[in-house]
Amino acid sequence: MNQVLACIDGSPQAAAVCDCAAWASLKLDAPLTLLHVLDHQQYPAAGNLSGIIGLGSREYLLEELAALDAKRSKLALEEGRMMLDAAKQRVLNAGVLQPEARQRHGDLVESLHELERDTRLLVIGKQGEDSGSDRQLIGSQLESVIRTLHRPILVTPANFSVPTSVMLAFDGSDTSRKGVEMIASSPLFQGIPIHLVMISEDTGDSRALLESARDALTAAGFEVRIAIRAGEVEPMLHAYQAEHGIGLLAMGAYGHSRIRQFLVGSTTSRMIRTTTTPLLLLR
Repeated sequence: MNQVLACIDGSPQAAAVCDCAAWASLKLDAPLTLLHVLDHQQYPAAGNLSGIIGLGSREYLLEELAALDAKRSKLALEEGRMMLDAAKQRVLNAGVLQPEARQRHGDLVESLHELERDTRLLVIGKQGEDSGSDRQLIGSQLESVIRTLHRPILVTPANFSVPTSVMLAFDGSDTSRKGVEMIASSPLFQGIPIHLVMISEDTGDSRALLESARDALTAAGFEVRIAIRAGEVEPMLHAYQAEHGIGLLAMGAYGHSRIRQFLVGSTTSRMIRTTTTPLLLLR
């Protein structure tokens, strides 16, 4: 579990994915791999039509269609190589040493699952090239990726700026406590102020949990600010983020608490769509 893995495609987020992945790779001092996956549904591998019965006069047409599919797949392969070359040059310009470019033919989720063992952090755009328009909530495969992988996933919008502050949505759950441990032990956010925000009633128990998390980060050398806000999770987090100019939001991806419930199903899509800053999903 070592590399930063960045998903590259022809979407408007591709440049931001490169910039975000380069930043993360340099902060983590981890190798960067740029991955482009040719979807087998859009560009199927050439098949054998000899088993089709009753072709008759359609045989020539089917052969022509198969040749066209093969040509489309070849062109898509070359386009992917060109995108990877451009992405590689971009991260080289950002200071990344010896980035690796990989191209695979298959399913994105399956490919990422196969590479999961060697992945420390996945960087992916919130909309892929098959998303159609900005009106689509998130990329068609992003939610499947989030549900399948058990690695931190950094989702980036169309523009990336190096964060000067980070907010961790904290609820006292196992996932959020692991998030605190990850931040404390990782160089990713070193030197960046951390805001620990709990959406809850301000009780003695909730404040004790929050202060314990703060103390752990402070002991690791972080500048930490804590806050408890009552209300609906999604709008309150967005409001706090806007109020303090937070450059990156981190939170648990799944669970049963109020903070993590809104990262399931359609609310996940809404949150990812509405954020204008990178979103780090912790598992």
